[in-house]
Amino acid sequence: MTERHTAATTPYDETGTPPYGVPQQPVPEEAVTEAPAKKPGRDRYLDLLRTIALVRVVVYHLFGWAWLTVLFPSMGVMFALAGSLMARSLKRPALGVIRGRIRRLLPPLWAFSAVALALMFLGGWNPAKDPDHGGTWGLVELLNYLIPIGAPPYPWSIGSQSGLLENTWAVQAAGPLWYLRAYLWFVIASPLLLWAFRRFPWPTLLAPLALTAIVGTGVVTIPGETGNAVTDFAVYGGCWVLGFAHHEGLLKKVPRYVSVSCAALLMAFGIWWASGHKGPDGWDLNDIPLAQAMWSFGFVVILLQYSPSWQELPGRLAKWDRLVTLSNNRAVTIYLWHNLLIMATVPLIDRLYELPFMTEGMVSALDTTYNLWMFVLVWPLIGLTILALGWIEDVAAKRSPRLWPDGAKRAGGRRRG
Repeated sequence: MTERHTAATTPYDETGTPPYGVPQQPVPEEAVTEAPAKKPGRDRYLDLLRTIALVRVVVYHLFGWAWLTVLFPSMGVMFALAGSLMARSLKRPALGVIRGRIRRLLPPLWAFSAVALALMFLGGWNPAKDPDHGGTWGLVELLNYLIPIGAPPYPWSIGSQSGLLENTWAVQAAGPLWYLRAYLWFVIASPLLLWAFRRFPWPTLLAPLALTAIVGTGVVTIPGETGNAVTDFAVYGGCWVLGFAHHEGLLKKVPRYVSVSCAALLMAFGIWWASGHKGPDGWDLNDIPLAQAMWSFGFVVILLQYSPSWQELPGRLAKWDRLVTLSNNRAVTIYLWHNLLIMATVPLIDRLYELPFMTEGMVSALDTTYNLWMFVLVWPLIGLTILALGWIEDVAAKRSPRLWPDGAKRAGGRRRG
């Protein structure tokens, strides 16, 4: 896709794409006759992939099924889609693009950080006295809740097992923040990466896989959070650059049978490597960096090689249009809050045990289906969070706040903008 330059009064976002629900500017008839152009808009295939990735992340964090990391490598897909959008945006001055990306990321993070830190402090956590993040440096690390350039501190245990939330809730709530750190560094590095990709496409595309083979297998060990950050950058760097390749049309220049065959070989190597290097959760690729890098890279190559570039969702997929629209408009909100909301389902479901009509059989049935009820309940909680806090994404993007931006037609026959 190519970026369209628009006047400052046109309600387009910083990528050059009209936000969902924003009416497009009328085009003079003579202009259409003389120079017909493709109507700008979202690539609904990529939007659908992002929605699937978000749903898979929520399901994985709820049930913990390791095989989901093989079935659909969500993080690799999300980084590839972000890389494609970044390449399109970088047709404009790089500094302005980076500033815009950071601006859109930080306010939703600040809202999450305010709630999470308030709960931690109310639970008795003192970062200055934390055995893992103590002293002055522990206080300095709190700045990562404002700008995620590193790993934010949090207590490994807070409260008690019998409390409203289990004592590891802070670890789980802060878990998704690694993605924001990696995303920020990819955004900052993108001008240089895109410059290198346009001059040396294949070495730039494959370099992250080679780097993962060095830092993700123990050949070179970088301790602490610095090592984690470098490993994340290497593991998903190939997917980010694949987004460049998709936008620049490089993948389309490779015969499909060649790219798919090579991707399959990489994926086969990743599975073979995982079989001999299983982590504490078995086949969970999140614990096996080289396998994750190879499998995600090959998987994304196939997804992008078959990319149909839909202007609208076709056939039966059309009934999911509003959900896809909503999830893409609120992707940051969903990702930031979903883990905390999963844990919030526990005290709500536990109230059922206190009902006077709960028999021993009903209690046993509830125990057996507990995770299923968590799955059912977390989606309404996500919906409420979108209503309460999702508008912050609009403010960060310098758009008018919207409560439920699913693209549905509102009063007057216009799609809400």
